[in-house]
Amino acid sequence: MARERGPILKRCRRLELEPQVVGINKKSKRQSMQTTKKLSQYGMQLREKQKAKFVYGMQEKQFKLLFNRAEKMPGVAAENLLQLLERRFDNVVYRMGFAATRREARQLIVHGHFRLNGKKVDIPSQILKEGDVIEVKERSKKSPKFRALAETFSGVQNWLEVDRENLNGKILNLPTREHIDYPIEEHMITEFYSR
Repeated sequence: MARERGPILKRCRRLELEPQVVGINKKSKRQSMQTTKKLSQYGMQLREKQKAKFVYGMQEKQFKLLFNRAEKMPGVAAENLLQLLERRFDNVVYRMGFAATRREARQLIVHGHFRLNGKKVDIPSQILKEGDVIEVKERSKKSPKFRALAETFSGVQNWLEVDRENLNGKILNLPTREHIDYPIEEHMITEFYSR
């Protein structure tokens, strides 16, 4: 599997994102990249697509397939895409607070630390639906990582319900555009793919 191994802070500066969006609690000491030339319409569309891919940690082929799936769904394709991105298993684990970053959530899922509706699932890209229950495996609950989670509780989005004592959570309803907490213009992604 291909992975992005480049410098994260440099990529955040280039995409005009705060590092906290991807779970890195650092501040770059360098100034943001100043471009003297104005971006074309294509350049702005490409940057929005790259921003979404970077935040959710996806490769181009996987992102394109997800966009095609969003286009076939009823409703606005751009909002459907954001909803599908938010409903990915690795993102839901991150949003529930079981991991510090989406990368860490992906690794914990692949290593088999979570159960989905009572079954072991190790596919981070799986799209979850309303009513799905995610829980940490019994053996994993004893590890220091997951024991520390109960103590470092932070706020959870209102489309999710989390029980910190039992280390499980449930998807109450599907996420909407208001639940996306970073700046992205999703209509530009639609325009990029509909050229």
